[in-house]
Amino acid sequence: MRLIRAPQLSDVAEYAYAAELAPPARLIFTAGACPLDTEGRTVAPGDPAGQARQVMANLETALAAAGAGLADVVRTTVYVASGDRTDLVSVWQVVRDAFGDHDAPSTLLGVAVLGYPDQLVEVEAVAAVRAEVGERPPR
Repeated sequence: MRLIRAPQLSDVAEYAYAAELAPPARLIFTAGACPLDTEGRTVAPGDPAGQARQVMANLETALAAAGAGLADVVRTTVYVASGDRTDLVSVWQVVRDAFGDHDAPSTLLGVAVLGYPDQLVEVEAVAAVRAEVGERPPR
């Protein structure tokens, strides 16, 4: 994977503008990671940053089950159920901190509502893992 920065575009964004994959690669598409605990309860009601921490932990777990990690992510979409830009920024900071130096392309959206009661944050991702000839994906 190669993260691409476009010098003609602003460097204000905290992510690369594109990602390129060289074959062979196995693509992994996640469902939106939600701020649910192992019992299915929404954690940290009313706390976007707290929910983002749970979301990122759940995303890492889902990726690991598919044989990938955050460093393999080529794109994310981050949803925040809020019209307040400070909520979006606080969630984004948690997401960026989880990815460290790996600044894959991302979209951050404020939305009206998410699916679970008290849910404020959801993150979906696409990851790519180098596939060896004849390799079978993990089950």
